[in-house]
Amino acid sequence: MLKRKVETLLKDWKNTPQKSPLIIKGQRQCGKTFSVKAFAETNYKHVVYLNFLKNPNYISIFNGSLEVDDLIIMMSALLGNNAVFVPYETIIILDEIQDCPEARTSLKFFKEDGRFDVIGTGSLLGVKGYGKQPKSVPVGSETLIEMMPLDFEEFLWANGIKEEVIDNLKKHLQIGTPIPEALHNKMWELMLQYTVVGGMPEVVQKFVDTKQMNIVLTLQRNIIRSYEDDMVKYADDKNKSLIRECFQSIPKQLSKENKKFQYSMVKKGATAAKFLGSLQWIEDANIVSRCYNLDLPELPLDGNAIQDVFKVYMNDTGLFVSMLEDGTQFDILQGNLYGYKGAIFENLIADIFVKMGRKLYYYHKNSGLEIDFVTRYKGGCYLVEIKATTGNTKSAKTILAHPEKYHVDGMIKLGQYNIGKTDRILTLPLYLAFLLTEY
Repeated sequence: MLKRKVETLLKDWKNTPQKSPLIIKGQRQCGKTFSVKAFAETNYKHVVYLNFLKNPNYISIFNGSLEVDDLIIMMSALLGNNAVFVPYETIIILDEIQDCPEARTSLKFFKEDGRFDVIGTGSLLGVKGYGKQPKSVPVGSETLIEMMPLDFEEFLWANGIKEEVIDNLKKHLQIGTPIPEALHNKMWELMLQYTVVGGMPEVVQKFVDTKQMNIVLTLQRNIIRSYEDDMVKYADDKNKSLIRECFQSIPKQLSKENKKFQYSMVKKGATAAKFLGSLQWIEDANIVSRCYNLDLPELPLDGNAIQDVFKVYMNDTGLFVSMLEDGTQFDILQGNLYGYKGAIFENLIADIFVKMGRKLYYYHKNSGLEIDFVTRYKGGCYLVEIKATTGNTKSAKTILAHPEKYHVDGMIKLGQYNIGKTDRILTLPLYLAFLLTEY
C-alpha cells in the first residue's frame, strides 16, 4: 500500500473541532478514492459509501429533501445493511460528487447538523460542460483539498527510501556539503525512474512490484486514452475535437524551443480565440498547469505575470513521457535525452513544483534573456535554471550582475551536479528540487 501525504491532511481534518465536510478534488486516477476509503476504514467504526458514477441510482437519494434525517432514511432504504448511521462514529463518502450536484448542496446541511463526517471526491469538479452545477454551492460549509498524483518524495517512499535518508539529504542541502557519491548515484537513478514512471498510483505500484517498463507504459497510455475519452464524452459538442487537439499538441509544444504556448502548433491557422477554452478545460481537469512569463523577474511574481503569455506543462511527468515516441523511456533511463532533454527535465521540475503547491513562472525577453523558472525561496526571488548536463547560465548571470535593474536574490542551478555554492548561485542535483520548501 502506497504511503500518501494526504493521509496526514485527512487525520488533521478529522481532529478539527466543528469541521466542515471535506471535498477532495484531483485528476482522474490520482488515488482519491483509495486514500479516502483506506482512511475511513481505519478511523471510523462505520463507513457509508456512495459512488454516483458507478451507481447513478444513488443520485435519487438527493432528489427530494436535503434534511439530514431524510437523507439518512433514503440511504438506509437504498443501501440496506450496508448503511449504519451512528452519530460521531459514521463517515459518509460521496464519491464522484460532481455527478450529483445536489449531494454537494447537501454539505451545508451536514455541516449544520454535525453528527456525521462527510467526504466528497471529484475528478471533474468545475470543468466546463461536465454535468449540472449545484443550485447552491455550499460556500463556507466545505473544506477543499486538491490531490495530485504521487510526488517525488512519495515515489521515494514507495521505493523503500526511508525518512532518515531524506533527512540526510535535507541536512546536506542546509549545510551546503556534497552528497556522498553512492547516495548521489542512487538518487539520480531514482530521479530518472520517476521521470518515466511519474506518480499515478496504479503505475507506481506496478513499477514497484514488477520493474517492467512495458507494463508501466501500457498503463500510462491507458490513462491518457481515458483522459481523451473524457474530453469527447463530457465536453461541449463544439469543443470536443478542439480539446483533444490541444492536449495532443503538448509534447510537440515542449519539444520545440518555444518561448510560449503557440496555438498555431495545435492546428494550422489556430488562434487563441478558438482554442483558449479548450486549454482551460484541460487545466481545469488538473492534467496540465500553465507557467506564466514575467514582465520582470521579481516579487510579487503573480503581480508581474503576463496572463496571455505562458508555457504549458503536464502535471505528471510520467504521463508526459508516455506521450512521446516509443523508446523514450529507455533513452531516459540510460541518460540519453537527445533533443528532448530540455523538455523532459523542465517538465520534471514543473511536476515537482506543482505538486509542492508552487505556481509556475518563467522569464523571457526578446533581447535574449531567458530563465527556465522563477520562484520564491527563503523569502526572496530566485532564478531557476535547468541543465540536463553542464551548460552555461548566461542569462541568469546577466540578471544577477545588474542588481540596480533586477531585484533578484540569487540563482538555483539544477542539473547533473552535486551540491555547491558560490556567491549567490546555489548548484544542486535535479533530484533535490523537492526539498526547496522554504518559501
